[in-house]
Amino acid sequence: MADDDEQEEKRQVIEQIENFRRANAVLQAETDMFERYLNRIEPQFSALDAAVDTNRGRKTNRSRTMTQDKIQRLTLEQKCDVAQREMDEMREDLQKLKNTSERVMLNLKATLEEADVQLVEVKKSSNEFDRDVAKVLREKKGAMMGAEKILRYFEDRMRAKDTLVEKLRLKNSALHVQKRKLILQMRQKEEMGEALHEVDFQQLKIENSQYLERIDERNQDLLRLKLMAGNTLQVLNLYKKKLQNMTGESKRLSSDIASRREMLVKIEEETEQAEEERTKAEVVNKKLRGELADYRVPPVLQYITTKASHTQLEQTVKAWERKVEISEMALKTHTKAWNKLRAMASEAGTVS
Repeated sequence: MADDDEQEEKRQVIEQIENFRRANAVLQAETDMFERYLNRIEPQFSALDAAVDTNRGRKTNRSRTMTQDKIQRLTLEQKCDVAQREMDEMREDLQKLKNTSERVMLNLKATLEEADVQLVEVKKSSNEFDRDVAKVLREKKGAMMGAEKILRYFEDRMRAKDTLVEKLRLKNSALHVQKRKLILQMRQKEEMGEALHEVDFQQLKIENSQYLERIDERNQDLLRLKLMAGNTLQVLNLYKKKLQNMTGESKRLSSDIASRREMLVKIEEETEQAEEERTKAEVVNKKLRGELADYRVPPVLQYITTKASHTQLEQTVKAWERKVEISEMALKTHTKAWNKLRAMASEAGTVS
């Protein structure tokens, strides 16, 4: 029980110490803020505070307690006023720091842009020198001619630079004249009472912020449209690939159809030829059958000769009948293939 009581007392002491630390931290923050406020309003208060701190260090705990009791503390309204002013000052400092940072950033961006432009000009000059002088000197080896060409090249470059400097000088003079005109117009407006007031500047700031918001919205719309254009371009490329594949397939099918048509024409010609031969064979067969019906017993030698001729004719007829069957089967096969190709061509036309 004694250990538990001791632990409980330690815990309470630790909690009190933590509470005192937090309170001291709050008081220290308030004191620092009030000192900054006093230093901003009247700098002489800082010397007075230093003297007070020195005197406080020399006094005893009792006198320090008595002095703290006699100190007049700030009310909540005064604390709020001090905090509000410090917050306004901090906002002004942040705005100044932001403006300074923006100016530094703009200067750095301008420096980078100038460096990029100079780098591009140096690369361009190097490429032109290599194209106009170094390449020629490598192809045509001649020391005197090479030195003259180099001198001529640098003289031309110097004349071009002088011309550019003169153009820039004239442009600068024109800008100075325009600046003087604008300053004169501004002075005339100030003399006539048309100068802008603080309200006008505030209105301009509000309009500027509104325009900036609109610009941001337009930028967001532009970004969204760029994304849509990118997606549309991807879809278009996909359809272009599909169209290219379908065009290749169509060309292949067209060539296949043309070859099949040629084959079909040949098959039809062969079929017609086979039909003609079959008709001739039928006529011969009818004739032979008629002769066979009116058959009379010939002599033995004539019978043997006729029998051999008949056997040969029967073999010929069987061969032609077999050819006709083969031709008919080939015709059926090619007709099926032709119908299939025609169906595939119609499906391809429907898809495209």
